[in-house]
Amino acid sequence: MAYVKVGENERFENALKRFKKQCEMEGILKEIKKRQYYESPSMLKKKKRDELKRKKRLLEARLKRFQRKKGRSK
Repeated sequence: MAYVKVGENERFENALKRFKKQCEMEGILKEIKKRQYYESPSMLKKKKRDELKRKKRLLEARLKRFQRKKGRSK
């Protein structure tokens, strides 16, 4: 749980900025958005599988690009 102690002479805007930063560091907003709607276990599996496919495709593209650069330098 994020909380911020406001100093005696501290401006509200500064305290709010620190609070927002702390919430972001703890991932509170990300967790809220994730739990906003119910997702069935099958949909969670599908999302995870799709994410793995996307990461694999990006990794292969980077590898191809690296190999092309390596081939040109010789």
